[in-house]
Amino acid sequence: MDIFCDSRVVMTLDAGGTNLRFVAIRGGKPITDTIFLPSHGSDLNQCLATIIEGFQRVKTLCPQPPSAISFAFPGPADYPNGIIGDLGNLPGFRGGVALGPMLEDSFHIPTFINNDGDLFTYGEAIGGFLPHINQLLENAGSPKRYKNLFGITLGTGLGGGIVHDGQLFTGDHSMAGEVWLLRNKFYPQMNAEESSCIRAVCRVYADIAEIPIENAPEPKDIYEIAHGRQTGNHKAAIDAFLRLGESVGDVLCSALTLIDGLAVIGGGISGAWTLFLPRLVEELNSTFTSPDGNKFRRLTSAAFNLEDPTKLDTFLQGENRVIQVPGSCRSLAYDPLHRIGVGISRLGTTEAVAIGAYAFALHKLGPA
Repeated sequence: MDIFCDSRVVMTLDAGGTNLRFVAIRGGKPITDTIFLPSHGSDLNQCLATIIEGFQRVKTLCPQPPSAISFAFPGPADYPNGIIGDLGNLPGFRGGVALGPMLEDSFHIPTFINNDGDLFTYGEAIGGFLPHINQLLENAGSPKRYKNLFGITLGTGLGGGIVHDGQLFTGDHSMAGEVWLLRNKFYPQMNAEESSCIRAVCRVYADIAEIPIENAPEPKDIYEIAHGRQTGNHKAAIDAFLRLGESVGDVLCSALTLIDGLAVIGGGISGAWTLFLPRLVEELNSTFTSPDGNKFRRLTSAAFNLEDPTKLDTFLQGENRVIQVPGSCRSLAYDPLHRIGVGISRLGTTEAVAIGAYAFALHKLGPA
């Protein structure tokens, strides 16, 4: 199914603890302006009324009746049945809220809900990072193509998603890719999210600068301090993002060991990739040490920073050679360089989530 040639309209929502972002998609592209409304996360009735209002406002902007609603909402949730569980960043949701069925009753069209990390990765796999890299490989004359993608979102929390050969992999309880619950490299008693999110950057900065955490700048300001464009503790700013890169690299090591594919990074902190991505890839290329002292790669494949033009060129070229089939006059093309790559969202996180939601809805609806 080519979503970019589909004429159906789907209304989407990217829900966060602070804002709700509504937009309609047709043919894989936004066809309305994005509507921003406050979440009212601590008041369930007001939050639900705001969600209905947002979709009603988008619907009035649609050039044709929408075929479905499809959107990202925080978990835990029974996503297939549209039931939202007890949410940390939307505390008004308690005891199970049948959000999907409520919207189906209100708008009389199918409604699908998923995790934002899943939909971000799905969008990048269909219309963003994955086809971009495969096109670059084709342009370079390489026979190599990638079918698997792991997505990471870095923001208030740490999210993840898995796409395998064009299909979103969610698991039996819609909890696949929940990398925020991996073990923290620096604090093994904690989960990985505590060193891989906004508050982690602020905490490390405060620790090194020896200031109270409540006085720490926001990550965007720490980014500016690191580049010398704002006053502050320059070393603390640099080290905060280096620590983030190492933590996320450790997370991706575990994920890519299982997925064996490319990785894409989105979320609010991803804009600071120049400060953390090199360290992240360095972690991917790190080693283990055996009991006898020998070192071996943590990942079987070499990892490449696909935002670095030199590394990207090596990744695209590979080590192509021609080998002979024993006992035959036949020859085969062979590339012995097992490699994976990591890069930044090509769509932007919000648009990737919307594209992923659109594609998921069309997949569930079937052919037009």
